Parts: sequence; structure tokens; C-alpha cells
Amino acid sequence: MIKRRDFIINSGLALGALAIAPSLAFSIKPKNIGLQLYTLREAFSKDVKGVLEHVAKSGYKEVETYGYSAEKGFFGTSPKDFKKILTDNGLKATSGHYDFKSFIKDGNVDFLKSSIECANILGSEYVVVPWLEESLRSKLDDYKQIAQKINEAAALCKQSGLKLAYHNHDFEFMKYGNQCGYDILLQETDKKLVDFELDLYWAVRSGNDPLQLFKTNPGRFTMWHVKDMDKSKVEWNTEIGEGSINFKAIFAEAKLSGMQHFFVEQETNYSPNPTDSIKTSWEYVSKNLI
Repeated sequence: MIKRRDFIINSGLALGALAIAPSLAFSIKPKNIGLQLYTLREAFSKDVKGVLEHVAKSGYKEVETYGYSAEKGFFGTSPKDFKKILTDNGLKATSGHYDFKSFIKDGNVDFLKSSIECANILGSEYVVVPWLEESLRSKLDDYKQIAQKINEAAALCKQSGLKLAYHNHDFEFMKYGNQCGYDILLQETDKKLVDFELDLYWAVRSGNDPLQLFKTNPGRFTMWHVKDMDKSKVEWNTEIGEGSINFKAIFAEAKLSGMQHFFVEQETNYSPNPTDSIKTSWEYVSKNLI
């Protein structure tokens, strides 16, 4: 894997190449700018309608959902009503993060089927594996079993007209000898069924170069999470364009990546008000990256 110092160097070279041959840039329109709704998690449980209205007013056209419950829908709002609020605000839930723990651990398909049904009600394209609980991933062989379960889940998604993607953090890149869990997931999942949602922040934070990942696995990263790394505290997020990640170099290789959708996101280690900052990030992305 490529370390952060090499990533900075490679990113600079890629940006220089883009300046020489701008026709290589991948054309993305403002209507494609998405937001992972987890960014606004503190406000969401209080005012679903108000939050989605604010997302639309901030310029976003696509969203990625989280927090679905078979009993409570999205924070007490049914998938059908949630879909109506999205539509009323010109938003599309292209993708959604759903809980895969019971399916990966025990093969229980009940919640997976509920998630697939929800995704279809919303008119989504993707169902995403967002996180692996630590108990599921204690050794490299665990990732081989996870890859098989992901293949099975992806087949069920395909039967319902959906695609499945896997979203990473940093733990997937932890080495077991000369391999890591992410290597196994990329190698042992079916390329025809399983896509990857590359979280650019976590990839860089783990010491990896997204550009090298694109080169090694072209076309597999059909979605991205775009969140910036604070320049002084790498464990913190910041607005897009305010941190240390060279997004211009990364976006220049969107076609190689296979990227079709991306979602701005801020996680828990973040100090400004996310309700205000999503507009700042949208403006930077729309003016500088697409």
C-alpha cells in the first residue's frame, strides 16, 4: 500500500497532468453532488422534514440514507413518507447504508429483505454495507467469509433490481502478514455483483493512495465518500477544501475509478456546525472539483 507521503507526491503529479490535458477530467454536473445524511445526525432525529429541506436549499440533489429501522423507518418516518419528503424537495436517495450484521454473522435474511424493500420504495440504486463490527473481523480468514456473504447479499439485491456496495473505514487496511482485509474483499467479491464505495478520508488516513487503488482496481469504486482531513489533527474532519486531501487530483481520476456518485460527509470528529458547513462544502465542490 502507498503511504501518505507518496500519496501527496502522486497527487501533485496527477494534478500537473490534468493541467496539461484537461480533457482527461471526468465530467460531473452539480446535480450529482450528494450528501451522506449521517452528517446531520444530531438534527435528524428531531426534524426529518426540516433537515431534508435544508439539504435541498444547500444545493444537494442526491442523498445517501442511514439509520433505517424495520420498526421505525427513518427516525419515526416510514420509507413511503420519507420518499415523499425527498421528492417534494427535489432530492433522490441514490444509495443507503443498512445494517448487515445479522446477515453476515448468522445468514439471517429478514432485515436484509426489509432493507431491500425500503431501498426500492425510495427508488435507490444501491444498498451499502457501511461497517463491520469488530467481532466479525478478528483475522484475515474472517474477511474471506465476509466476502462470501457479501456476494450472497449482492445476488439478492440484484434479484430486486439493486446493486450492492461496500463502504470502508481504516480497519480494513490493517495488515495480516502481507495482506489486508480490503485486499481480500476486492479479490473475493464478484466484480459483476459487488461495487465499492471508497471513503477517501479513511483510505488516506490509513496510509493509502486512492489513485493507486484506482489503478490497481479500475472501475470498482463506483461511489465515494468525500470528506476532508483537518490539517493539524488527522483524526478530525473539516469542510471540503479546507483540509489536507488533494481532491482535485482524485477527481481527475474519477473515470478510472468508475465513480458514478459521490457523497459529502462529516463524521463525529468535527467541530463546526455541520448544518452550516454542508453549504461551504457544496460550494467548494461545485466550483473547484466538477
